[in-house]
Amino acid sequence: MACQCLGSALVSSAGATRGLGPAVTRKPLRISTHARSVTVTAARLSACNRSQLSCFHSKAVPAHSHRNSRRQRHQVRTEAYNQKPDIADRVVASVPYLIPLCDGLRYGKFFFAQFPQFARLLAPLNPLVSLYFGVPFASFAVFFAVYLGIINNQNFSRYCRFNAMQAVLLDVVLILPGLFENLIRPPSSGPGLQAYISLYNSIWLFVFACVAYGIGSCLTGQTPRLPFIADAADQQVR
Repeated sequence: MACQCLGSALVSSAGATRGLGPAVTRKPLRISTHARSVTVTAARLSACNRSQLSCFHSKAVPAHSHRNSRRQRHQVRTEAYNQKPDIADRVVASVPYLIPLCDGLRYGKFFFAQFPQFARLLAPLNPLVSLYFGVPFASFAVFFAVYLGIINNQNFSRYCRFNAMQAVLLDVVLILPGLFENLIRPPSSGPGLQAYISLYNSIWLFVFACVAYGIGSCLTGQTPRLPFIADAADQQVR
């Protein structure tokens, strides 16, 4: 009887021990799960912070680099303007200005009739003018030769390419009066004729002044900046 009681007591104590066993093991499991959740949450927060920082840098760096690139371009242009060109660059930069001079002669027909002595000053250019207008498509060939051979040619200095672009843009501007003349018939008499002659004379004097200023500045090593044209040429030339 005593043995049975002792055996039942041992069984009950073993059962109590087995009942306490899972409770004891569950508590560390709960603690470890909580620790892993805290660790995962911290990792997510750090990843989010890193993503926010990366987004901030991705947004801030391009603006900073853009400002630096713009400053570098401005510095390159300033250095190019301050550099004194050599004799070869001066000659190459002055030659393209002959294109708008030749194309602008048609606007000086009334001026030459009123002042024939001025036409004698341009007499040395007669062979060049005859070749320019006598050969078929010579004007187009010269235009594209200057544009492709000088302006888009990085072997030339920026001084040469800038002046060539100014000459080309000045020549393009001369197309506008011709288009306007094709749309409206020129007057034959009266105040309209006088206004027409004055307009032609003004165009010719503007072209001649720009060409003289451009060639004179190039031959002396200066950088000419034609009105209404220099800024556009500066933006086109890299």
